[in-house]
Amino acid sequence: MVRWRSPLWPDVILAALILGPLFAPFLAASDFLFLPKIAHIIYTMGNHVCPQPEMGLMLAPPWKMAVCMRCYGTLLGVLLTRWWIQRSPTAQEWYWLRQYGLAGFLVATLLMLFYPLEWALQHYGVWGYSNWIVFPFGAIAGLGLGLLIMPLLYAKQRLATSR
Repeated sequence: MVRWRSPLWPDVILAALILGPLFAPFLAASDFLFLPKIAHIIYTMGNHVCPQPEMGLMLAPPWKMAVCMRCYGTLLGVLLTRWWIQRSPTAQEWYWLRQYGLAGFLVATLLMLFYPLEWALQHYGVWGYSNWIVFPFGAIAGLGLGLLIMPLLYAKQRLATSR
């Protein structure tokens, strides 16, 4: 029986997305060779994907994390589903949304809408910015995304181990 290992590229991309915002402040604070240039690239990416990068956590004063905690919560929600898919024997458990077709897609979309919902509620003054509020909303959105896409990204691995 041939056992396929999980594809490497999604894990490399996810690791870069998770570690980049954390490392950017420390790279920017460094005077070592090209590290500040790498930090500049990470901050530029953060400015293009995050609606409030200025709200990032202060990690290496005066340098903040490259994204806000809502965005980082989304990444950690996706990371959690990556961990679940690794422990899932068939990726057919009830919580993997891909198997439900359009209904699963709609549930995933509803969960992913928690991200813009929180941002809109903040924007319209229902509450102010708080990491304790934005992080869970982002994490719920990340769970919705991960519960939909992880079985797609790791389908070959699931097929090989179920034979």
